[in-house]
Amino acid sequence: MEYRRFGNTIYLRLDPKEEILEEIGKVAEKENIRLAQVTGLGAINDFTAGVYNTVTKEYHSIQFQGAYEIVSLTGTVTRKDSDVYLHLHIAAGDEEGLVHGGHLNRAIISATAEIQIQVIDGEIGREFSEEIGLNLFKF
Repeated sequence: MEYRRFGNTIYLRLDPKEEILEEIGKVAEKENIRLAQVTGLGAINDFTAGVYNTVTKEYHSIQFQGAYEIVSLTGTVTRKDSDVYLHLHIAAGDEEGLVHGGHLNRAIISATAEIQIQVIDGEIGREFSEEIGLNLFKF
């Protein structure tokens, strides 16, 4: 992993076998990011994405393996109890053009990934909502 910061924008390059959330988390810690928007694209060969069931308040996760291109990676960096909190969603297309996605649990790079982190001057925390069952923005 390598990255460069230009003002409030960080460009991050990930290499084969690196995990997206882990590497973004390292950069967020090192750069003391309190609030940011994340976007990206790249190639992955193993990822797990989930969908939240609002009735049972549980995630249903599915693992995908094979050749995939990230067509959309988007999300936020915030803080929960002063720790980095990443919330990313992914959509990735396979060799037949089928796209799968959801809440990103993990993704392993197969070739490279190009990630942009737009740091925002401010801070938003997270707080667990019993009613909804998720960690929501805490303003």
